Amino acid sequence: MKLNIVPARTGILWVKLGVQTFMKQPLALTGLFFMYMAVVLVISQIPVLGSVAGAMLVPAATLGLMAATAEAASGRFPMPTVLISAFRAGRQRARAMLVLGAIYTAGSVAATLLATLIAGQPVTTAPAADGTPQFDARMLLVLLLHSPLVVLFWHAPALVHWHGISPVKSLFFSAVACLRNAGALLMYGFCWLVVFLGVGFIISTIGLMLGGTAVARSIMMPTVLLLVAMFTTSLYFTFRDSFRADDEEDAAPGPEGGETP
Repeated sequence: MKLNIVPARTGILWVKLGVQTFMKQPLALTGLFFMYMAVVLVISQIPVLGSVAGAMLVPAATLGLMAATAEAASGRFPMPTVLISAFRAGRQRARAMLVLGAIYTAGSVAATLLATLIAGQPVTTAPAADGTPQFDARMLLVLLLHSPLVVLFWHAPALVHWHGISPVKSLFFSAVACLRNAGALLMYGFCWLVVFLGVGFIISTIGLMLGGTAVARSIMMPTVLLLVAMFTTSLYFTFRDSFRADDEEDAAPGPEGGETP
């Protein structure tokens, strides 16, 4: 497995590929995303252990959605069983994915507790009087402290599943890949931010014109969920273009003129 260095403009390509692949199988990919969300919602209702179990499954679920994208990109219809791809690749890799889940859970709990200690009170997203969620400084602190986890786990599940890398090494390689391809990932994130803000503005404007704030909110939520599903579809391409199997020719150029170190 070799790291592939790509130019910043590849981030735009990743967004385009995500959108194009989603449009190939919109019903299947949307259904799989909502299936994942439903499972998380059900698990989260379990007292005490629900949040822990949900966090444990994040790496495996991420891999499942990436595997669904790989199927769609190859012209195949992604079946619901693709979501459990992490547990169908043999006992060793399933165990490795669970280890990743345990590390992610521990890191998430630690980040949340640290944010709570710094803020001096529990982190909450309780809705305001008008029903809109409140994202105060405490929540921003939680997100900030989770940023290292995002870098460590961005490629880790795919490295474990498709390259057989051990959990600890996959976290290291994921972090290195994100840092070496930081330009492309920043462009990727910026493009998605533009997409979310642009679509959100258009949808909210249409909703306000049709029936005011209530209508705008009613159509905004499903639109956001569809955009998130589209975003998860693009994750596979950030991994695919950041690594290359050892048996590929060393002289082969990466996407958009990328090169290996």
